[in-house]
Amino acid sequence: MDTVEILRRLVAFDTTSHRSNLDLVNWAADHLDNAGARVRLTSDASGEKANILATIGPEGPGGIVLSGHTDVVPVDDQGWASDPFQLASRDGRLHGRGAVDMKGFVAACLAAVPGWQARKLRRPIHLALSYDEEVGCLGVPLLIADMLAHCPSPALAIIGEPTQMRIGLSHRGFYGYRSVFHGRAAHSSDPRLGSSAIEPAAAFVAALAGFGRQDGRVATTVNIGKIAGGSAINIVPERCEVVWEFRPPGEAAVDAVLADVERFAAGLPPGVSVETVPLARVLPLDCATDSPVVALTREFGGLWPPITMPFGTEAGFFQQAGIPALVCGPGSIAQAHQPDEWIASAELVAADRFLARIGSWTAEKGGV
Repeated sequence: MDTVEILRRLVAFDTTSHRSNLDLVNWAADHLDNAGARVRLTSDASGEKANILATIGPEGPGGIVLSGHTDVVPVDDQGWASDPFQLASRDGRLHGRGAVDMKGFVAACLAAVPGWQARKLRRPIHLALSYDEEVGCLGVPLLIADMLAHCPSPALAIIGEPTQMRIGLSHRGFYGYRSVFHGRAAHSSDPRLGSSAIEPAAAFVAALAGFGRQDGRVATTVNIGKIAGGSAINIVPERCEVVWEFRPPGEAAVDAVLADVERFAAGLPPGVSVETVPLARVLPLDCATDSPVVALTREFGGLWPPITMPFGTEAGFFQQAGIPALVCGPGSIAQAHQPDEWIASAELVAADRFLARIGSWTAEKGGV
């Protein structure tokens, strides 16, 4: 099957993050096994989510990891012109949830496997397909730990998030939290008998919005993703939940934001408390322009000059594990998470060329 046909199959699996991805995983694992790859699966505690690690070529160090995720964001409350889980072709664009983020890259990798297998590879190529990237890169730490436990250390990881095949060298980290405010319920005819959880939560939201605008932290962005609280118009609310995230330029900014959150919690009115717990952490990426892996990725067809990405990826987890990493993949991030999400057919052709060059290099040179 070619890349477009595989993408059609992948899009048809509804792998929205709150659902299981096992149908896609089982299909892809069968495809890889039939092509002769060595396949390993690792699962979350529920058994409803799984990672795929597939190796093509010999056992040995210095391999190349091609990393992608299998989950997609929801389509709820989005107006689509066609079924989001049926790939639709219009004017050179392929529409479907996950087409660009990032089942297009995954499809290109799966389509490339038979060609890699037909060559005598001197170093392995590892496909690393993880679960729950969209909700905080939850699957990739398990995948990397399993890979390092069972495979000699790879030389490079390329994360195929959409960069229009430009080489992405850096991005900020991501920190997600849930803050739950607890008050005391009362009849609204005399609010003094209770303690509203919503009012301090609203003040907290306003304070969060200001964190990213303060001097010295202009590159920190904050988003309030969800607010939920109260039960009726005539009851003083006893609970309010705020789900929020921030993306700092560095560790100093992380400490500064969390210190501000602690100071806010210390100043709450009597009868109100707050519990803030972490939900997700995506590690930052910082790859030097003179790194040998950058020159190698340019040899494969990664486009220059490099970019700094506004979005987070799994790359920082590979870097933390001692595997040099960068980002380079087909399509534009501007089309991700949108109704009628799409990837240009020409971008998939570019990805096919890129992956074919990886196969050629691994067969002909096989070292970094």
